[in-house]
Amino acid sequence: MPEGDTVWHTAANLRAHLAGRTLTRCDVRVPRFATVDLRGHAVDEVLSRGKHLFIRVGPASIHSHLKMDGSWRVSERPVRVDYRARIVLEAGAVRAVGVDLGVLEILDRDRDGDAVAHLGPDLLGPDWDPRLAAANLTAVPDRPIAEALLDQRVMAGIGNVYCNELCFVSGVLPTAPVAAIPDPHRLVVRARDMLWLNRSRWNRCTTGDTRAGRQLWVYGRAGQGCRRCGTPVNYDDTGERVTYWCPTCQR
Repeated sequence: MPEGDTVWHTAANLRAHLAGRTLTRCDVRVPRFATVDLRGHAVDEVLSRGKHLFIRVGPASIHSHLKMDGSWRVSERPVRVDYRARIVLEAGAVRAVGVDLGVLEILDRDRDGDAVAHLGPDLLGPDWDPRLAAANLTAVPDRPIAEALLDQRVMAGIGNVYCNELCFVSGVLPTAPVAAIPDPHRLVVRARDMLWLNRSRWNRCTTGDTRAGRQLWVYGRAGQGCRRCGTPVNYDDTGERVTYWCPTCQR
């Protein structure tokens, strides 16, 4: 499930393969932008902003959002291209394929920031500001905590995995109001720490134990014993997002 750390790592991977190279192929498979051809232009920058990714090439910026199932595959070896591909970029022997991207658009490079102007401080970006994030989080005290954490206007980068994990380590239910958070500043600092420590790996870990099956506190562990108290982890999948919590450790 792509969240801010996955997008940051994806951008770093694309940057390592493409930055400074000139495109020799640009195949955009979205009807609105199908005629765009950026061949002959060099890739200047690849960067992330929350869950958004930008590849800046010549006068344009390729903006993508992975949503739930998207990914960028890049290698100096042939990368498979099938019906799920939304864009194919090549720079000599390097091929990058955007697969099942939730959003793909070609923007004017000078104004690509408009696409993310609504976002709160980026947990992995140079604009990160914990005081502003905490203020945004507590702006509506009766709002459910999970809803506030998933709102990218509060802070950019948290998805459902980190939302559930943050609620657990903070000892609060995802459905509790924001006013129930004991220390909002500490929560947003924890959020940043979680994403920062996971930004350079694909398999995220919030427990500190990277062994298989031991990386997460509650997410994906419905019915299994809580790692702290042994109480079976509860879950609710009736909403837009599945929620996990320990009924003993979280109040």
